[in-house]
Amino acid sequence: MFDHRRVLVALDGSPASEAVLRFVLEIAGPLDMTVLLVRVIEPSVPPMSDDAEEYLAPIAAALRARGVETAWMVRCGGPENEILATADESGVDMIAMATHGRTGMGRLLFGSVAEAVLRRATVPVLMIRQPERVRTPAPPVTPYPAYI
Repeated sequence: MFDHRRVLVALDGSPASEAVLRFVLEIAGPLDMTVLLVRVIEPSVPPMSDDAEEYLAPIAAALRARGVETAWMVRCGGPENEILATADESGVDMIAMATHGRTGMGRLLFGSVAEAVLRRATVPVLMIRQPERVRTPAPPVTPYPAYI
């Protein structure tokens, strides 16, 4: 039996991070899952919580419109620490996130939030590698992700 009823979806505001939403949408409705969208703002960046809230609110509304119970929150701190803390505090059964798929020098220089979460999480982690077409930024067509 599938026991993962609450899933934390970590988003960083990029189209690449949203690649995981398509898969979550496909399983959340049929499995009666609750989705918790989380965006982490790093403290070294000027306060952007309003932008983060404006980013998450329409995604949550689109998921709700498709019948998926959804909540969202913005956290401030180091991404991997805040994702893991939110997972623990919220009692989620699974973490879902996209990986940017960096390898070699890029991974060495920038690290991998997804890898750090995978190594330290106490719940299963679903990682989706971003599709090739998302890797090159394209101008947004609508304020809502097209796949929701």
